[in-house]
Amino acid sequence: AAGAECPCPAAVLAEVIKAFGAPENAQRMEEARDNACNDMGKMLQFLLPVATQIQQDVIKAYGFSSDGEGVLKFARLIKSYESQDPEIASMSGKLKAMFLPPMTLPPHGAGTGGVAAS
Repeated sequence: AAGAECPCPAAVLAEVIKAFGAPENAQRMEEARDNACNDMGKMLQFLLPVATQIQQDVIKAYGFSSDGEGVLKFARLIKSYESQDPEIASMSGKLKAMFLPPMTLPPHGAGTGGVAAS
């Protein structure tokens, strides 16, 4: 029944991204980010649980279990659509950028604000 529970991955993904933009969630993410101080280990410790929680709140309405497994299933579903649907690929990238730190920190003073393509 995989995939049957999710009528439209793009719609669910858009909901998740919108949830991250909600003021209370943005606040929670900001606090977690501050606690993590760009430390990868701390990112996983502070930021990931908050990001997971925000996703769970949205995707449980679409038939995903409201635990880590549900989020993993959702992530795999999105991944499977990325190659077929540029819109989903773009939104997926946007979502990841919200809770995954950039892999390389730019040198100080490089105010380009560019996002590395994955």
